[in-house]
This record gives sequence, C-alpha cells and structure tokens, in this order.
Amino acid sequence: MYPKVKPVLARAWRDLQTVQFGVTPAHAVLLGPVDTATGSLIDRIDGTRGMDRLRTEARAMGMPEGRADELVRRLAAAGLIDDAAAGDPGAQALRREAPERLGPDLGSLSVVRPGPAGAQEGYAARRAIRVQVRGAGRVGAAVAAVLAAAGVGRVEVLDGGRVEAGDLGPGGLGPESVGRLRAEAAAAMVRGAAAERPPRAAGRPGIVPGPSLVVVAPRDGLQCWAPDPDLAADWIATGTPHLYAGVLEATGVVGPLVLPGGTACAGCMERDRIGRDPAWPRLLVQWRSAHRRRAVPACDLGLAMAVAGLAAAHALAFLDGELPASTGARWEAALPGLHWEETELTPHPECGCGAARARRGDSSGAREPQDTMAG
Repeated sequence: MYPKVKPVLARAWRDLQTVQFGVTPAHAVLLGPVDTATGSLIDRIDGTRGMDRLRTEARAMGMPEGRADELVRRLAAAGLIDDAAAGDPGAQALRREAPERLGPDLGSLSVVRPGPAGAQEGYAARRAIRVQVRGAGRVGAAVAAVLAAAGVGRVEVLDGGRVEAGDLGPGGLGPESVGRLRAEAAAAMVRGAAAERPPRAAGRPGIVPGPSLVVVAPRDGLQCWAPDPDLAADWIATGTPHLYAGVLEATGVVGPLVLPGGTACAGCMERDRIGRDPAWPRLLVQWRSAHRRRAVPACDLGLAMAVAGLAAAHALAFLDGELPASTGARWEAALPGLHWEETELTPHPECGCGAARARRGDSSGAREPQDTMAG
C-alpha cells in the first residue's frame, strides 16, 4: 500500500487542531483533533512511501506505535486517500495508461468517488458505456463531444440531412463539416474529441448492447420543450433512460432525465399539460407544423453551449451512478436574465409508463440527500 492524500482537495488549518480538506462545502472534509506532529505526518502521505516507511518515520517523530496506521485509516474513512496499489488490475493499468488530458477528469472522479481507487474505477466504467445522442445541432453535437472527451467509450450521434452553417459551434461541429451528412460529420467529430480509441464492445459477436443513456437534443427545440411520446415509446418499452436538452426561442431546457417506470415521461408531461390546458393538443399540431417549415431557429450560441454543458454534466453524473437534479425534473433558463428554474414533473396516473404506480409503491429509486462533511 502506497497511500496518498488526495491532492485535488486544498488543505488548510482551521485552528490549531483541525485540518480542512477542500474549499467548497459540497466536498469539504474536516479532520480533528490533529496535533502538529500528525500534521507533519500527513504531509508525508504522498504516494512515495509504503506503510513500513511511514511507520518508521512516525516513530522517528516520537509518535506511539500504530499512529501511522491509525491516521491512514482515519483519512481513508473520510475519503481522503488514493492508493497506487488499490483496485483490480484494470484500475491499476489505467493509472499508468490513462491519457494525460484526462487528469482533471480523474481528479474530479477522485472527489465524488472517495474510495482509494475510485477515480480509476469510475473511468473504467465510463469506457465500457455506450451513449446515443439524438441530434447533431449546436446542443447535440457539443453534448456528444463532451461525453467522448470525458472518457465515455462509445458515443453515437443520430441525425438526418446535411450540416448547415447554423449547426456549427465551438466544441461541436466545425466549418469543415458544412455540407457533409450530419451523422458522418458528427461521427468524425466524436472520434476527434475522444481521449482514446473506444474499447472493443462487450457481448456476443454481432450483438450490440443497447445504450446506457439516450440524450435527446433535437435541432428542433420544440421536440425538447414538448417531447412527442411516440418518439420515446421504444425507450419506455426497453427501459432505456433518456435525457432531454435543447433550446427553443431563446429558452434553454435541460431535463427531464426519464427513468422508465420510475419518473415522469413524455406521455406524463403531455397528459398533465392537456389536463391544465385543453387547447394544448390544438396548439401542438400548429406549432409542429410551423417548425417543419421554419428554416432558422432562435438558438443563441452562448445559451446553447450552457445547455450542452449542463446536459453533459447531468449525463455523466447519471452514468457515474448518481441521480442528477434533472431526474424527474426540468431546468429552464431564458434570455436575457438566464435564471435557472426547476419544475418538478409528476408521473401521470393515466400514462402507460407505470411511473405513477411505482411512486404509489414508493419504488421510484430516489435517494435521500447525504451530508458531505465528515470528521
């Protein structure tokens, strides 16, 4: 064991006996009581020393027998230890082979996955995941690029037609893509953004496993604002989680993340809106018809990048095993104020997705919030 205090969390003394690891409240950890000698020993837990050497140095500092082991256990229990020897062979190999450009991502994973090999295990899990992005416009292309660059093993982008100048954006499709088939241009963009070549797909030859997540980011923002239940029917039937994201008329939308059978789906949203507004079906028919004829959407570039970044972050949180704030909820921000507002979405009892029945049975899978401060 070669323990190392996680370097990504800034360290400072709150007082003579208390050390704080981390600046932001979401991930800060307090450790105390800590005397001066123990503080010096913490400085030596840097990944270059094994436990035998740490014990020897602790004795040389006048510490009682067992103090080094006790300190490492306390730090590990608080999620503050990385260990170059921890994890399975795959995790250890990733320590040596992970691209340098992913250093900040691994640092983030080490914070949110507090185990000694949490960052490597999290990255290995990402490499095995397949995600499908529906849409190669300003939002969808940027989401796909971020996911690929963050280590998601397989990112597939589906869209029709050819790339137009209005589809371009930083972090997404570049000027060289104009005129190419959107699907081909997006595939090339994903390959260029990826940190490394995708691993070989698992499973039997000729059988491709379904995606772990579908990100619905249509160029037609109306399909995100008022998603068509028919388009989501297969995802509901197969239990495929899907996340909506897009921009419509200078309003950005992220969410909901739909967990089929657990949270409100497109059908739930449509039934709820019809119940509150009987004219809604008539309006939808007219709006969808008008959008098919409209050539240029109102999709501000800054807002599109903000939506893409937030959607990609929510997608990564879900893929890493957490439930982001968009689970069963929609976040909206409109220009020029850009105040993000959350709307909780309730499963509709008449929708065939079954989420309302699951909620009555208290089986939605929602988690209780946890205190992130430890001592």
